[in-house]
Amino acid sequence: MLTEPPAASAAASAIAGAAGTPAAPGLPRARRIALISDHASPLAAPGGIDCGGQNVYVAQLARELALSGCLVDVFTRRDAIGRKQLVHWHQGVRVINVPAGPAHYVPKEQMLPHVEAFARFVTRFARHQPAPYDIVHANFFMSGMVAQHLRQALGLPFVITFHALGQVRRLAQRAADAFPPARVRIEAALMQQADRIIAECSQDRQDMERLYGASPARIALAPCGFDPDELWPLQREAARALLGRGAARFDPARFTVLQLGRMVPRKGVDTVIDAIALLRTRHGVDAQLLVVGGDAQDRARRHDGRSDTDNHDGPESVRLQALARRLGIGEHVHFLGRKARAELRHCYGAADVFVTTPWYEPFGITPVEAMACARPVIGSEVGGIKSTVIDGATGFLVPSRDPQAVADRLATLQRDPALARAMGEAGQRRAARHYTWRTVARQVADVYAAVLAETG
Repeated sequence: MLTEPPAASAAASAIAGAAGTPAAPGLPRARRIALISDHASPLAAPGGIDCGGQNVYVAQLARELALSGCLVDVFTRRDAIGRKQLVHWHQGVRVINVPAGPAHYVPKEQMLPHVEAFARFVTRFARHQPAPYDIVHANFFMSGMVAQHLRQALGLPFVITFHALGQVRRLAQRAADAFPPARVRIEAALMQQADRIIAECSQDRQDMERLYGASPARIALAPCGFDPDELWPLQREAARALLGRGAARFDPARFTVLQLGRMVPRKGVDTVIDAIALLRTRHGVDAQLLVVGGDAQDRARRHDGRSDTDNHDGPESVRLQALARRLGIGEHVHFLGRKARAELRHCYGAADVFVTTPWYEPFGITPVEAMACARPVIGSEVGGIKSTVIDGATGFLVPSRDPQAVADRLATLQRDPALARAMGEAGQRRAARHYTWRTVARQVADVYAAVLAETG
Protein backbone atom coordinates (compact mmCIF):
# COMPACT_ATOMS: atom_id res chain seq x y z
CA MET A 1 0.00 0.00 0.00
CA LEU A 2 1.02 3.61 -0.34
CA THR A 3 2.69 4.85 2.81
CA GLU A 4 3.54 8.40 3.81
CA PRO A 5 7.18 9.31 3.14
CA PRO A 6 9.32 10.76 5.93
CA ALA A 7 9.67 14.50 6.31
CA ALA A 8 11.09 16.10 3.20
CA SER A 9 14.84 16.55 3.11
CA ALA A 10 16.51 19.94 2.94
CA ALA A 11 16.89 19.47 -0.80
CA ALA A 12 13.22 18.63 -1.20
CA SER A 13 12.07 21.53 0.93
CA ALA A 14 13.81 23.86 -1.49
CA ILE A 15 11.12 23.09 -4.08
CA ALA A 16 9.00 26.04 -2.98
CA GLY A 17 5.78 25.96 -4.95
CA ALA A 18 6.32 22.41 -6.21
CA ALA A 19 4.10 19.43 -5.61
CA GLY A 20 4.77 19.36 -1.86
CA THR A 21 3.69 22.99 -1.48
CA PRO A 22 0.60 24.63 -2.95
CA ALA A 23 1.48 26.64 -6.04
CA ALA A 24 -0.52 29.61 -4.75
CA PRO A 25 -2.62 30.37 -1.66
CA GLY A 26 -5.88 28.48 -1.77
CA LEU A 27 -4.83 26.00 -4.49
CA PRO A 28 -4.94 22.33 -3.51
CA ARG A 29 -1.88 20.18 -3.98
CA ALA A 30 -1.73 16.69 -5.42
CA ARG A 31 -0.49 14.17 -2.88
CA ARG A 32 -1.26 10.85 -4.61
CA ILE A 33 -0.39 10.77 -8.29
CA ALA A 34 -0.81 8.03 -10.89
CA LEU A 35 1.72 8.43 -13.71
CA ILE A 36 0.78 6.32 -16.73
CA SER A 37 3.60 5.49 -19.15
CA ASP A 38 2.49 2.56 -21.28
CA HIS A 39 5.69 1.71 -23.20
CA ALA A 40 8.37 3.78 -21.43
CA SER A 41 9.37 2.41 -18.03
CA PRO A 42 11.45 4.52 -15.64
CA LEU A 43 13.37 1.32 -14.87
CA ALA A 44 14.59 0.88 -18.46
CA ALA A 45 18.09 1.91 -19.49
CA PRO A 46 17.75 4.82 -21.97
CA GLY A 47 19.30 4.50 -25.40
CA GLY A 48 17.42 1.55 -26.90
CA ILE A 49 14.90 1.87 -29.69
CA ASP A 50 11.93 2.61 -27.42
CA CYS A 51 13.96 3.83 -24.44
CA GLY A 52 14.57 7.53 -24.68
CA GLY A 53 13.29 10.88 -23.54
CA GLN A 54 9.94 9.69 -22.20
CA ASN A 55 11.62 7.15 -19.92
CA VAL A 56 13.86 9.89 -18.51
CA TYR A 57 10.95 12.33 -18.18
CA VAL A 58 8.77 9.91 -16.24
CA ALA A 59 11.62 8.74 -14.00
CA GLN A 60 12.88 12.19 -13.09
CA LEU A 61 9.42 13.74 -12.66
CA ALA A 62 8.34 10.90 -10.36
CA ARG A 63 11.47 11.28 -8.23
CA GLU A 64 11.16 15.05 -7.90
CA LEU A 65 7.46 14.87 -7.03
CA ALA A 66 8.23 12.26 -4.37
CA LEU A 67 11.03 14.41 -2.93
CA SER A 68 8.48 17.17 -2.42
CA GLY A 69 6.20 14.91 -0.40
CA CYS A 70 4.00 13.24 -3.03
CA LEU A 71 3.23 9.55 -3.32
CA VAL A 72 3.70 8.48 -6.93
CA ASP A 73 2.74 5.25 -8.68
CA VAL A 74 4.12 4.74 -12.20
CA PHE A 75 2.18 2.25 -14.34
CA THR A 76 4.04 0.74 -17.29
CA ARG A 77 3.53 -2.42 -19.33
CA ARG A 78 5.33 -5.60 -18.21
CA ASP A 79 7.73 -6.42 -21.04
CA ALA A 80 9.64 -9.42 -19.68
CA ILE A 81 8.90 -12.64 -17.83
CA GLY A 82 10.00 -12.48 -14.23
CA ARG A 83 9.40 -8.76 -13.75
CA LYS A 84 8.03 -8.07 -10.27
CA GLN A 85 4.56 -6.62 -10.50
CA LEU A 86 5.27 -3.96 -7.87
CA VAL A 87 8.70 -2.40 -7.40
CA HIS A 88 9.44 0.02 -4.56
CA TRP A 89 11.82 2.12 -6.62
CA HIS A 90 12.50 5.21 -4.48
CA GLN A 91 11.02 6.58 -1.28
CA GLY A 92 7.51 7.60 -2.30
CA VAL A 93 7.73 6.06 -5.81
CA ARG A 94 6.43 2.67 -6.85
CA VAL A 95 6.59 1.18 -10.35
CA ILE A 96 3.76 -1.19 -11.25
CA ASN A 97 4.51 -3.51 -14.17
CA VAL A 98 1.08 -4.04 -15.70
CA PRO A 99 0.27 -7.48 -17.19
CA ALA A 100 -1.21 -6.44 -20.53
CA GLY A 101 -0.28 -8.40 -23.62
CA PRO A 102 2.71 -10.76 -23.92
CA ALA A 103 5.48 -10.55 -21.32
CA HIS A 104 8.11 -9.50 -23.84
CA TYR A 105 9.05 -6.44 -25.84
CA VAL A 106 6.31 -5.18 -28.14
CA PRO A 107 7.02 -2.17 -30.39
CA LYS A 108 4.90 0.76 -29.27
CA GLU A 109 3.36 0.88 -32.75
CA GLN A 110 1.78 -2.52 -32.00
CA MET A 111 0.58 -1.91 -28.44
CA LEU A 112 -2.86 -0.45 -29.12
CA PRO A 113 -4.66 -3.84 -28.85
CA HIS A 114 -3.36 -4.23 -25.28
CA VAL A 115 -4.54 -0.87 -23.95
CA GLU A 116 -7.94 -2.14 -22.79
CA ALA A 117 -6.37 -4.85 -20.61
CA PHE A 118 -3.89 -2.27 -19.29
CA ALA A 119 -6.73 0.10 -18.34
CA ARG A 120 -8.78 -2.62 -16.61
CA PHE A 121 -5.79 -3.65 -14.49
CA VAL A 122 -4.95 -0.08 -13.44
CA THR A 123 -8.58 0.56 -12.51
CA ARG A 124 -8.70 -2.57 -10.33
CA PHE A 125 -5.40 -1.63 -8.73
CA ALA A 126 -6.62 1.90 -7.98
CA ARG A 127 -9.83 0.61 -6.38
CA HIS A 128 -7.81 -1.49 -3.93
CA GLN A 129 -5.68 1.39 -2.65
CA PRO A 130 -6.30 2.72 0.87
CA ALA A 131 -6.85 6.23 -0.51
CA PRO A 132 -7.78 7.43 -4.00
CA TYR A 133 -5.37 9.08 -6.38
CA ASP A 134 -5.76 12.84 -6.60
CA ILE A 135 -4.84 13.09 -10.26
CA VAL A 136 -3.69 11.00 -13.22
CA HIS A 137 -0.84 12.14 -15.49
CA ALA A 138 -0.82 10.27 -18.81
CA ASN A 139 2.29 10.12 -20.96
CA PHE A 140 1.73 9.34 -24.67
CA PHE A 141 -1.60 8.90 -26.39
CA MET A 142 -2.19 5.26 -25.36
CA SER A 143 -1.62 6.22 -21.72
CA GLY A 144 -4.24 8.91 -22.31
CA MET A 145 -6.73 6.18 -23.20
CA VAL A 146 -6.00 4.56 -19.83
CA ALA A 147 -6.54 7.92 -18.12
CA GLN A 148 -9.89 8.27 -19.91
CA HIS A 149 -10.92 4.89 -18.50
CA LEU A 150 -9.90 5.94 -14.97
CA ARG A 151 -11.95 9.12 -15.27
CA GLN A 152 -15.04 7.19 -16.42
CA ALA A 153 -14.69 4.48 -13.78
CA LEU A 154 -13.40 6.46 -10.80
CA GLY A 155 -14.01 10.12 -11.60
CA LEU A 156 -10.30 11.00 -11.53
CA PRO A 157 -9.12 14.17 -13.31
CA PHE A 158 -6.26 13.75 -15.75
CA VAL A 159 -3.59 15.70 -17.57
CA ILE A 160 -1.59 14.45 -20.53
CA THR A 161 1.86 14.97 -22.01
CA PHE A 162 1.89 13.55 -25.54
CA HIS A 163 5.70 13.47 -26.04
CA ALA A 164 5.02 13.15 -29.78
CA LEU A 165 2.08 13.85 -32.05
CA GLY A 166 0.84 11.48 -34.71
CA GLN A 167 0.19 14.16 -37.34
CA VAL A 168 3.65 15.69 -36.91
CA ARG A 169 5.28 12.28 -37.00
CA ARG A 170 3.39 11.38 -40.18
CA LEU A 171 4.42 14.61 -41.89
CA ALA A 172 8.06 13.88 -41.04
CA GLN A 173 8.18 10.14 -41.66
CA ARG A 174 5.46 9.65 -44.27
CA ALA A 175 5.17 5.94 -45.15
CA ALA A 176 7.75 4.99 -42.50
CA ASP A 177 5.26 5.84 -39.76
CA ALA A 178 3.98 2.45 -38.55
CA PHE A 179 1.33 3.67 -36.10
CA PRO A 180 -2.29 2.81 -36.94
CA PRO A 181 -4.37 5.62 -38.51
CA ALA A 182 -6.59 5.66 -35.40
CA ARG A 183 -3.81 7.41 -33.48
CA VAL A 184 -4.64 10.88 -34.81
CA ARG A 185 -8.34 10.49 -34.02
CA ILE A 186 -7.54 9.30 -30.48
CA GLU A 187 -5.18 12.22 -29.91
CA ALA A 188 -7.80 14.72 -31.08
CA ALA A 189 -10.37 13.28 -28.67
CA LEU A 190 -7.89 13.37 -25.78
CA MET A 191 -7.18 17.04 -26.42
CA GLN A 192 -10.89 17.73 -25.97
CA GLN A 193 -11.32 15.54 -22.89
CA ALA A 194 -8.18 16.05 -20.81
CA ASP A 195 -8.41 18.53 -17.97
CA ARG A 196 -5.11 19.96 -19.14
CA ILE A 197 -2.58 19.26 -21.88
CA ILE A 198 1.09 19.77 -21.02
CA ALA A 199 3.05 20.97 -24.05
CA GLU A 200 6.82 20.58 -23.83
CA CYS A 201 7.65 23.62 -25.96
CA SER A 202 6.04 26.41 -27.98
CA GLN A 203 6.17 24.37 -31.19
CA ASP A 204 4.34 21.53 -29.45
CA ARG A 205 1.59 23.94 -28.41
CA GLN A 206 1.34 25.43 -31.91
CA ASP A 207 1.06 21.97 -33.49
CA MET A 208 -1.77 21.03 -31.13
CA GLU A 209 -3.68 24.21 -31.90
CA ARG A 210 -3.07 24.20 -35.67
CA LEU A 211 -3.32 20.48 -36.47
CA TYR A 212 -5.81 19.33 -33.85
CA GLY A 213 -7.84 22.41 -32.98
CA ALA A 214 -6.86 22.20 -29.30
CA SER A 215 -8.02 25.08 -27.15
CA PRO A 216 -5.15 27.34 -26.04
CA ALA A 217 -6.80 27.69 -22.64
CA ARG A 218 -6.38 23.95 -22.04
CA ILE A 219 -2.63 23.90 -22.81
CA ALA A 220 0.12 24.56 -20.26
CA LEU A 221 3.86 24.68 -20.96
CA ALA A 222 6.36 22.58 -19.03
CA PRO A 223 9.61 21.41 -20.67
CA CYS A 224 11.90 18.44 -20.08
CA GLY A 225 15.05 18.85 -18.03
CA PHE A 226 18.34 17.52 -16.68
CA ASP A 227 19.65 16.41 -13.31
CA PRO A 228 22.51 18.65 -12.05
CA ASP A 229 23.65 15.81 -9.79
CA GLU A 230 24.15 13.68 -12.90
CA LEU A 231 25.45 16.11 -15.52
CA TRP A 232 27.96 18.92 -15.07
CA PRO A 233 30.96 20.32 -16.98
CA LEU A 234 34.07 18.16 -17.04
CA GLN A 235 37.57 19.11 -18.10
CA ARG A 236 37.80 17.98 -21.72
CA GLU A 237 41.11 16.10 -21.50
CA ALA A 238 40.03 14.21 -18.38
CA ALA A 239 36.73 13.21 -20.00
CA ARG A 240 38.55 12.02 -23.13
CA ALA A 241 40.93 9.94 -21.05
CA LEU A 242 37.97 8.24 -19.34
CA LEU A 243 36.09 7.71 -22.60
CA GLY A 244 39.13 6.56 -24.55
CA ARG A 245 39.44 3.41 -22.46
CA GLY A 246 36.42 1.97 -24.26
CA ALA A 247 37.20 3.25 -27.76
CA ALA A 248 40.31 1.65 -29.22
CA ARG A 249 40.70 4.05 -32.15
CA PHE A 250 39.52 7.18 -30.38
CA ASP A 251 42.11 9.97 -30.83
CA PRO A 252 41.96 12.46 -27.93
CA ALA A 253 43.89 15.07 -29.96
CA ARG A 254 41.28 15.46 -32.73
CA PHE A 255 38.42 17.92 -33.01
CA THR A 256 35.60 15.79 -31.60
CA VAL A 257 31.90 15.91 -32.41
CA LEU A 258 29.31 14.00 -30.39
CA GLN A 259 25.97 12.62 -31.54
CA LEU A 260 23.98 10.93 -28.74
CA GLY A 261 20.55 9.33 -28.92
CA ARG A 262 18.56 6.37 -30.14
CA MET A 263 19.62 4.74 -33.39
CA VAL A 264 16.44 5.29 -35.39
CA PRO A 265 16.22 6.95 -38.84
CA ARG A 266 14.26 10.01 -37.71
CA LYS A 267 17.15 11.09 -35.46
CA GLY A 268 19.09 12.02 -38.59
CA VAL A 269 22.44 10.54 -37.57
CA ASP A 270 23.25 10.10 -41.25
CA THR A 271 23.16 13.90 -41.61
CA VAL A 272 25.87 14.21 -38.96
CA ILE A 273 28.03 11.57 -40.66
CA ASP A 274 27.65 13.37 -44.01
CA ALA A 275 28.63 16.62 -42.28
CA ILE A 276 31.80 15.11 -40.82
CA ALA A 277 32.83 13.95 -44.29
CA LEU A 278 32.28 17.49 -45.64
CA LEU A 279 34.09 19.01 -42.67
CA ARG A 280 37.14 16.89 -43.46
CA THR A 281 37.14 17.26 -47.25
CA ARG A 282 35.90 20.83 -47.83
CA HIS A 283 37.11 22.54 -44.65
CA GLY A 284 40.24 20.47 -44.03
CA VAL A 285 39.39 19.82 -40.37
CA ASP A 286 40.82 16.64 -38.85
CA ALA A 287 37.56 15.73 -37.11
CA GLN A 288 36.14 12.58 -35.58
CA LEU A 289 32.57 11.69 -34.62
CA LEU A 290 31.44 9.79 -31.53
CA VAL A 291 28.05 8.11 -31.98
CA VAL A 292 26.48 7.02 -28.69
CA GLY A 293 23.18 5.13 -28.49
CA GLY A 294 21.48 1.81 -29.13
CA ASP A 295 18.87 0.46 -31.48
CA ALA A 296 16.47 -2.47 -31.73
CA GLN A 297 19.17 -5.02 -30.93
CA ASP A 298 19.33 -3.68 -27.36
CA ARG A 299 15.83 -4.93 -26.70
CA ALA A 300 16.62 -8.40 -28.02
CA ARG A 301 19.73 -8.51 -25.88
CA ARG A 302 17.83 -7.71 -22.70
CA HIS A 303 15.24 -10.39 -23.38
CA ASP A 304 17.49 -13.29 -24.35
CA GLY A 305 19.71 -12.94 -21.30
CA ARG A 306 22.72 -11.21 -22.86
CA SER A 307 24.44 -8.44 -20.96
CA ASP A 308 23.53 -4.82 -21.66
CA THR A 309 27.24 -4.19 -22.19
CA ASP A 310 27.42 -6.59 -25.16
CA ASN A 311 27.51 -4.37 -28.24
CA HIS A 312 25.67 -6.23 -31.00
CA ASP A 313 24.84 -3.78 -33.76
CA GLY A 314 21.25 -3.44 -34.90
CA PRO A 315 20.08 -2.56 -38.42
CA GLU A 316 20.33 1.21 -38.07
CA SER A 317 23.85 1.05 -36.65
CA VAL A 318 24.89 -1.28 -39.48
CA ARG A 319 23.41 1.13 -42.06
CA LEU A 320 25.21 4.11 -40.53
CA GLN A 321 28.54 2.28 -40.33
CA ALA A 322 28.22 1.37 -44.00
CA LEU A 323 27.54 5.03 -44.81
CA ALA A 324 30.69 6.13 -42.96
CA ARG A 325 32.79 3.59 -44.86
CA ARG A 326 31.24 4.60 -48.18
CA LEU A 327 32.18 8.23 -47.48
CA GLY A 328 35.74 7.18 -46.65
CA ILE A 329 35.56 8.19 -42.99
CA GLY A 330 34.93 4.80 -41.38
CA GLU A 331 38.00 5.11 -39.17
CA HIS A 332 36.92 8.57 -38.00
CA VAL A 333 33.40 7.62 -36.87
CA HIS A 334 33.31 5.67 -33.60
CA PHE A 335 30.13 3.82 -32.63
CA LEU A 336 30.30 3.47 -28.87
CA GLY A 337 26.93 1.80 -28.32
CA ARG A 338 24.53 2.55 -25.50
CA LYS A 339 26.05 4.07 -22.36
CA ALA A 340 24.80 4.05 -18.79
CA ARG A 341 23.43 7.35 -17.50
CA ALA A 342 26.46 7.74 -15.23
CA GLU A 343 28.75 7.66 -18.28
CA LEU A 344 26.96 10.28 -20.32
CA ARG A 345 28.80 13.20 -18.72
CA HIS A 346 32.06 11.64 -19.97
CA CYS A 347 30.62 11.60 -23.51
CA TYR A 348 29.42 15.19 -23.38
CA GLY A 349 32.62 16.31 -21.66
CA ALA A 350 34.85 14.68 -24.28
CA ALA A 351 33.21 16.57 -27.14
CA ASP A 352 34.12 19.94 -28.60
CA VAL A 353 30.61 20.26 -30.03
CA PHE A 354 27.34 18.35 -29.66
CA VAL A 355 25.26 17.88 -32.82
CA THR A 356 21.69 16.62 -33.12
CA THR A 357 19.84 16.75 -36.46
CA PRO A 358 16.49 14.95 -36.18
CA TRP A 359 13.79 15.32 -38.83
CA TYR A 360 11.38 16.21 -36.04
CA GLU A 361 11.75 16.31 -32.27
CA PRO A 362 8.86 16.89 -29.81
CA PHE A 363 11.31 18.30 -27.26
CA GLY A 364 14.80 16.79 -27.30
CA ILE A 365 16.49 16.23 -23.95
CA THR A 366 20.02 15.74 -25.29
CA PRO A 367 20.60 19.40 -26.31
CA VAL A 368 19.72 20.46 -22.76
CA GLU A 369 22.05 17.82 -21.35
CA ALA A 370 24.88 19.00 -23.59
CA MET A 371 24.30 22.60 -22.52
CA ALA A 372 24.36 21.50 -18.88
CA CYS A 373 27.84 20.11 -19.62
CA ALA A 374 28.91 23.48 -21.12
CA ARG A 375 29.14 22.29 -24.71
CA PRO A 376 27.91 24.31 -27.72
CA VAL A 377 25.02 22.68 -29.59
CA ILE A 378 24.29 22.52 -33.30
CA GLY A 379 20.70 21.37 -33.71
CA SER A 380 17.97 21.05 -36.30
CA GLU A 381 15.54 23.94 -36.28
CA VAL A 382 12.63 21.67 -35.33
CA GLY A 383 10.35 21.10 -32.34
CA GLY A 384 11.74 21.78 -28.91
CA ILE A 385 15.29 22.34 -30.15
CA LYS A 386 14.10 25.71 -31.47
CA SER A 387 13.22 26.64 -27.88
CA THR A 388 16.22 25.26 -26.00
CA VAL A 389 19.07 26.31 -28.32
CA ILE A 390 19.48 30.06 -28.79
CA ASP A 391 20.91 30.53 -32.27
CA GLY A 392 24.19 32.41 -32.14
CA ALA A 393 24.29 32.38 -28.33
CA THR A 394 24.32 28.79 -27.03
CA GLY A 395 25.00 27.20 -30.42
CA PHE A 396 23.53 27.20 -33.90
CA LEU A 397 20.23 26.14 -35.43
CA VAL A 398 20.35 24.60 -38.90
CA PRO A 399 17.78 23.16 -41.32
CA SER A 400 17.17 19.44 -40.87
CA ARG A 401 18.74 17.11 -43.45
CA ASP A 402 21.33 19.77 -44.42
CA PRO A 403 24.83 18.35 -43.82
CA GLN A 404 26.52 21.30 -45.53
CA ALA A 405 25.00 23.72 -43.01
CA VAL A 406 26.17 21.49 -40.16
CA ALA A 407 29.69 21.26 -41.61
CA ASP A 408 29.90 25.05 -42.02
CA ARG A 409 28.87 25.66 -38.40
CA LEU A 410 31.28 23.01 -37.15
CA ALA A 411 34.08 24.69 -39.09
CA THR A 412 33.20 28.03 -37.49
CA LEU A 413 33.46 26.56 -33.99
CA GLN A 414 36.65 24.66 -34.79
CA ARG A 415 38.32 27.85 -36.04
CA ASP A 416 37.15 29.91 -33.06
CA PRO A 417 37.61 28.00 -29.78
CA ALA A 418 36.81 31.13 -27.78
CA LEU A 419 33.40 31.36 -29.44
CA ALA A 420 32.75 27.66 -28.77
CA ARG A 421 33.71 28.10 -25.12
CA ALA A 422 31.50 31.19 -24.74
CA MET A 423 28.54 29.37 -26.28
CA GLY A 424 29.07 26.39 -23.98
CA GLU A 425 29.16 28.62 -20.91
CA ALA A 426 26.03 30.47 -22.04
CA GLY A 427 24.29 27.16 -22.57
CA GLN A 428 25.24 25.98 -19.09
CA ARG A 429 23.75 29.12 -17.55
CA ARG A 430 20.57 28.71 -19.59
CA ALA A 431 20.16 25.05 -18.64
CA ALA A 432 20.67 25.76 -14.94
CA ARG A 433 18.18 28.63 -15.02
CA HIS A 434 15.35 26.99 -16.95
CA TYR A 435 15.74 23.24 -17.31
CA THR A 436 16.49 21.41 -14.07
CA TRP A 437 14.06 18.62 -13.25
CA ARG A 438 13.25 20.44 -10.01
CA THR A 439 12.06 23.44 -12.02
CA VAL A 440 10.09 21.16 -14.35
CA ALA A 441 8.43 19.41 -11.39
CA ARG A 442 7.41 22.77 -9.97
CA GLN A 443 5.73 23.72 -13.23
CA VAL A 444 3.96 20.38 -13.57
CA ALA A 445 2.78 20.55 -9.95
CA ASP A 446 1.31 23.98 -10.64
CA VAL A 447 -0.69 22.40 -13.49
CA TYR A 448 -1.96 19.69 -11.13
CA ALA A 449 -2.97 22.31 -8.57
CA ALA A 450 -4.89 24.36 -11.14
CA VAL A 451 -6.75 21.26 -12.34
CA LEU A 452 -7.66 20.21 -8.81
CA ALA A 453 -8.93 23.71 -8.06
CA GLU A 454 -11.16 23.57 -11.14
CA THR A 455 -12.47 20.02 -10.63
CA GLY A 456 -12.89 20.16 -6.87
